[in-house]
Amino acid sequence: MNRWLALALFLLAAFAAAAIGGSATAASVRDWYPTLAKPPWNPPSWVFGPAWTLLYTLMSIAMWRVWLRRDQAGATTTLWLHGAQLGLNGLWSIFFFGLQRPDLALINILLLLALLVVIQFRLRPIDLIATWLWAPYVAWVAFATSLNKAIWLLN
Repeated sequence: MNRWLALALFLLAAFAAAAIGGSATAASVRDWYPTLAKPPWNPPSWVFGPAWTLLYTLMSIAMWRVWLRRDQAGATTTLWLHGAQLGLNGLWSIFFFGLQRPDLALINILLLLALLVVIQFRLRPIDLIATWLWAPYVAWVAFATSLNKAIWLLN
């Protein structure tokens, strides 16, 4: 497969997960989410779109770099784990916004965060640049986990 086509497919997969999550989010972000009590450190709504766009792009490039080194030990498993984390990523929006269940979303995001950390450690021996590209995603999901927990506790 052409390397640039592969990059496009990684981007497509990430933004497909985003679209699934976005379809679950659309109505609740207007009607339900504004009614929730939130911690004072909750970012303004406009931050989420650009942040996630950047994160989906960085994660796609990171996994594309792993794909380019798919003959290395652990690369194929790491790519499969990436697919699993995309599924958990999409499920979070379904739980939190679609079902309006911050409690189930918290369980989901804890699993997602654990998987992202595992992937972070698996990336280092495969590709150092991919490791650094992945790190902002782990940091953001750690922040999102604390935000999810705070919203659950406040409501």
